[in-house]
Amino acid sequence: MKKLRLGFPKGSLQDSTVELFKKAGIKINVSDRSYYPTSNDDELEIMLIRSQEMAKYVQDGFFDAGLTGYDWVCESGASVKEICELKYAKSGFRPVRWVLAVPETSKTKSIKDLQGKRVATELLNYTKKYFAKNGVKANIEFSWGATEAKAGALVDAIVELTETGSSLRANKLKVIDEILTSTTRFIANPKSLQDKWKKEKIESMSILLKGALAAEGMVGLKMNVPAKSLEKVASAIPALRKPTVSTLSDKNWFALEVILEEKTVKQIIPALKRAGAEGIIEYPLNKIIY
Repeated sequence: MKKLRLGFPKGSLQDSTVELFKKAGIKINVSDRSYYPTSNDDELEIMLIRSQEMAKYVQDGFFDAGLTGYDWVCESGASVKEICELKYAKSGFRPVRWVLAVPETSKTKSIKDLQGKRVATELLNYTKKYFAKNGVKANIEFSWGATEAKAGALVDAIVELTETGSSLRANKLKVIDEILTSTTRFIANPKSLQDKWKKEKIESMSILLKGALAAEGMVGLKMNVPAKSLEKVASAIPALRKPTVSTLSDKNWFALEVILEEKTVKQIIPALKRAGAEGIIEYPLNKIIY
């Protein structure tokens, strides 16, 4: 049987990626004792690897494809093919940001004030390039962790990853610059894409994963509507979500179906009922393929 070697992100992205694959129809089973998850897709050969290392191993052909952050693709400088962008992170669906931060009490206002200063970060290569681009010479060192605690004590500034900014605020740090915005990317080895079977497999996975993300926070509604109430019911549905209208065996009735944001449904269902809709059914969505 043909196999696609897939690099699966270990660490902060792991749980959210398992959930995304589940919605896409691919159930990943991760064991605490093994770096080789199993799945309900026999054509996948999966290995857990940290996002920081993913792009390099995909480039070198150890994996045909993998999932990692755009930030780590930039950091590694690896030559890989981006298949698609997947907008999800550890705790939500917003992009993550790499920011330049200093203590709240610091007089530093911009990157220019860090000339000759000391900066700690895990995003070492990209940060060096960013400082060089801005014409600032600083002592930029790799941080093995606890980066936020070093600002003001061991270094003058840090470049750190943040989703909400809450951790920075808790450590009394202020952002003076944003150097990179990152989302998850599905990447592939260029040579693997020359294999017809692997290319089709990777593209199929991309369709399913994007479909699963598109369905996040969305639900479907079905309802029956008497002909006399059709216009009124349709007007109760947000203008950007035109319903599908089908005729029923009884010509005096129609069936309506629409996809909506779940957060809006609690207001819309009562309005639909008052407008004359009956037999309203709300159902969850796993995938929306555009």
